[in-house]
Amino acid sequence: MEGVTAVPSPRPEPAGPSRTGRTSLAAALLSGALGAAVTLLATRQEWSEGTATVAGGAFPLTAKGSDVTGVPAALAVVGLAALVAVFAVRRAGRLAVSAVLALSGAGTVAAALLGASDSTALDEKAAQASGDASATVGALSHTAWPYVAAVGGLLLLAAGLLALRYGRLWPAMSGRYERGGAPRARRPAAPADPDRPEELWKALDRGEDPTGA
Repeated sequence: MEGVTAVPSPRPEPAGPSRTGRTSLAAALLSGALGAAVTLLATRQEWSEGTATVAGGAFPLTAKGSDVTGVPAALAVVGLAALVAVFAVRRAGRLAVSAVLALSGAGTVAAALLGASDSTALDEKAAQASGDASATVGALSHTAWPYVAAVGGLLLLAAGLLALRYGRLWPAMSGRYERGGAPRARRPAAPADPDRPEELWKALDRGEDPTGA
């Protein structure tokens, strides 16, 4: 049929960046929250055990992760705070907070691995139990909990790396409260048209003066 021109239908825009942003955001939130929870849980468990010689007998000693080192728990809290703060900042601020999150995870891993072979906490308990400042713990052994804390640190590190890589695609907090912490003032409604009775009734229902006076 002559004179008819086919109009090409518009192609849908690719949803790749949006989908990637949602996926990476969900992964970072899950990884960061789970990593902080695992680390905090692990530091409250028994990391090492041994014995001290007291009055010719063996006195059992144990040390929790918080006794060995307080660094993993502190960094887990810092990482969790950074994960939340990622959504309160933009551009360079988001990159800086994401870097803090990643460094918190890396520091947690390092501190947990160092604590996996540490005996200082038990040596101090052995000295207190025996009354000898030079006493050290005997039959020293370690549990798997320091390595569980290290896994939590790895999860925090993964969340930080995701934030560094894909944070620009993530949403930020609403700009409604950005200036001075106060919401933006709403524009006053226009006076009702006296020639349209339905607008007068709507204005009265809203508690407004329909005359605009």
